[in-house]
Order: sequence, then structure tokens, then C-alpha cells
Amino acid sequence: MEKFKGLIAAPFAPMDDKGEILYDLIDVYYDFLEKNRIIGAFINGSTGEGVSLSQKEKMKVVESWTARSRDRKTVKVINLVGGTSYKECIEIARHSADCLVDAIAIVAPYYFKPADAVQLAEYCALIAGAVPMLPVYFYHIPILSGCYVTMFDFLQEAAPIIPNLAGIKYTHEDFMDFLSCTHFMEGKFDMMWGRDENMLSALVLGTQSAVGSTFNYAAPLYYALIEAFDRGDLIQARKLQQLSIDMIRLLSKYGGIATGKAYMKYIGFDLGKFRLPVKNMADESYMKLVDDIISLDMQEFFSVF
Repeated sequence: MEKFKGLIAAPFAPMDDKGEILYDLIDVYYDFLEKNRIIGAFINGSTGEGVSLSQKEKMKVVESWTARSRDRKTVKVINLVGGTSYKECIEIARHSADCLVDAIAIVAPYYFKPADAVQLAEYCALIAGAVPMLPVYFYHIPILSGCYVTMFDFLQEAAPIIPNLAGIKYTHEDFMDFLSCTHFMEGKFDMMWGRDENMLSALVLGTQSAVGSTFNYAAPLYYALIEAFDRGDLIQARKLQQLSIDMIRLLSKYGGIATGKAYMKYIGFDLGKFRLPVKNMADESYMKLVDDIISLDMQEFFSVF
């Protein structure tokens, strides 16, 4: 199983004014990511509103992304199949395999939560075993899943029973746990970083890939950060990470995750709004956001639509 190297975007779900998915825009979205050097699309995740979509909608999203990836083969597709029912996860995992995704991801069930690493590994094994030829990632995002099992413990339990376990999308701030995972079994597993605002720290610990929502609209910023780190220019790398933090602070200032779609609108790619219960931005707030974005003086670091 080949490891990813580079930026993987977590795409938004394109929506019309009634909250229906605009599947026809996904071809455009794929080409947009390709144009901005994005190597992968992590679909149906938090940013993609996977938890707000029906099973049929998620499957159609997979079909739309993979139809384009089969033609272009430049942006790999990882589908998040996680949920609260492993039966439903297996159903969409098999559908993903039929659609020729490059990998799937599993998130911890977030209603009846696993009590320990053993239960979590057994749950994931049921899903992974249904698609034995497909690379499987675990999506560690305890702030949303409520599952705070350490990933080092998880790998110890999962590695012997999930032969197709490829790695972890790690969206948490436990750097001790993350580093231990990167060294586990001599670095066998692909540890993809999931916190855009402290990616520099993960680069120090050896990550080769990252999955993030802000890569949709600011990919050049993060590639500049990576390049500065690679050439040993830590002063510049820190400055660019601070710029990322300043940009991300506007997300919380204007209401949270839905602000990401406002950033997309700012760069020229209007993807609509989020479904309830996510709160969307009022039109007057959008104009204030634009003023704040301009004040960041980072136009050169936004993705090009």
C-alpha cells in the first residue's frame, strides 16, 4: 500500500439553495483541485457533510468523484464510510470498492462509543474485512467522534487483525501519540495529519501528507510552508503557519465550519451553504469577512479557480 505524499483536500459538498447536492459540479471541483496540486480528495467527511447526507447521497457523491478520477487519475479519492452502524459502513465500503476508490476511511461510532482500543479495532475489522483488497484508513477526530482511544493503542490491536489497514488520518493534538504511531512497526503506517493550523509541528515529526479543509482554498500557502520547511527555512515556515492560523481564526469568528464555503465563494467557486443544523453566514457578515480576508494580505496564497 503506497503512502500518500502531499496535500489531500477535504472537499465541500456542492449545494443549491434548497440544500440539494449539485453532483454536476464535482467534475469542476476535481479539475480545480488538480489545478492547485492537490493529490487527493477525502470525500464525505466533516467538511463534506457526510454525516448530514443520506446513504444514497453519499454513494452518488462517490460515483461522481470516481467517475472523474478514472478519467484523469491525478487526484486520488478516499471515501469516509464511517457511521454508527457497521452494516451501513460495509454497504458503502463495498459500493466504494465497486466504484474503484483509492481507499476508504472509518471513523469511530459516535453514539455508542467503543470503550477501549480492542472494541474499536474489532469494529473497524468488520468493515475492513468486507473490502480486503482496499486500503483502509482510520479517521481519528475525537473532538467530534467522542472516542479518545489513543491511536498507538489502536494500532497495537488493529494491526494483527486488519491486514489492509493503511494508516490514520490524525485530527487531534496529541503529538506524543502521533509520533509513537509514526514509529510503530518501523513506520509501516501512513500517518496523515489533519490539523491545518499546526501542520508545521507534524512536519517536524515526519508526516508526509496532510488532509484539510483549508487546502481547498489556500493550497499554495501550505505548499509554500512545506517548501520552506524542506529547505530548512524555519523562520519563513513559522511565518506561513502563523498566516494559516490567522486565516483559520476567521472561521471561528464568523461561525465555524460553514465559513469555509464563504472562503470558497471569495476565490470564485460558490458551493452554496451547509445543511442544518450547521449555522450559515448572513450576507452582511460575508461582506465583513471579505474585509478581514483582504486585511490578511495573502492573496498570492489562495488557490486559483
